[in-house]
Amino acid sequence: MAIELKGKLIQKMAIVSGEGKNGKWEKQEFVIETEDQYPKKICMSVWGDKLSMLEHLVEGDIIRASVNIESREYNSRWYTDIRAWRIEKEAEEGYSIPHPDEPPPDFDSPEDDLPF
Repeated sequence: MAIELKGKLIQKMAIVSGEGKNGKWEKQEFVIETEDQYPKKICMSVWGDKLSMLEHLVEGDIIRASVNIESREYNSRWYTDIRAWRIEKEAEEGYSIPHPDEPPPDFDSPEDDLPF
């Protein structure tokens, strides 16, 4: 189940890396603040090749993140991970600007839409 979260990017943390049983890994955490009546701060992460999604974003940007949420138990404690797999910057006009690695949407020529 994928969930979409929208908010203002308020912090990008440093990239963290390490070695695990599956080899080298990298992740970067970031925090957004929702635009609800009672705003909430939500910390989430991107892993591996998804780190590039954060490169072009700056604090203050309004973003929409598609995330997966998963909890795991370790030593009788539960840990929840919110992992973003797509991040889009919201434009001021209300439409999304796709990630630079995604192809732009296909638009017809403006002349085709004219009524005359």
